[in-house]
Amino acid sequence: MDQAVPANQASGLPHEASPLPPLVRPAEGYAGDVSPQLACAWWQAGEAVLVDVRTDAERAWVGEVPGAVPLAWKQWPGMALNADFDTGLQAALAGGKKAVLLCRSGVRSVAAAKRATELGLQAYNILEGFEGDPDTEAHRGRKGGWRFHNLPWRQS
Repeated sequence: MDQAVPANQASGLPHEASPLPPLVRPAEGYAGDVSPQLACAWWQAGEAVLVDVRTDAERAWVGEVPGAVPLAWKQWPGMALNADFDTGLQAALAGGKKAVLLCRSGVRSVAAAKRATELGLQAYNILEGFEGDPDTEAHRGRKGGWRFHNLPWRQS
């Protein structure tokens, strides 16, 4: 009896060595949602600007992506919208590249991607964010996210 073999395993390589290529998921109000891996590939290839929309405190305490543009969507404390967000984003994308937007869990980055689109920019939300969703014990960083996937980051 023939068994179907997933396309990413047809080479005989282990699954981890040949994952299916990540795709862009359509979204309403912005260019789409992308996996952390695809966002990182675009960024490292120079096709996109990685914009970290978390607060300064989050980047300092939880970790940051070296080379990302730090531009908070909301300001700590109080989480008021950053009055300089539009200007900062337009300056970061002055070269015409697309933006890949990163936040803690992939929620604020959706709002930031929608705002970027309103400004006439091509913007994508990074799924899972920097820390991913909480697990059954309410801990982040164990179920996805930029850091979980071993993409470039550091903690000061």
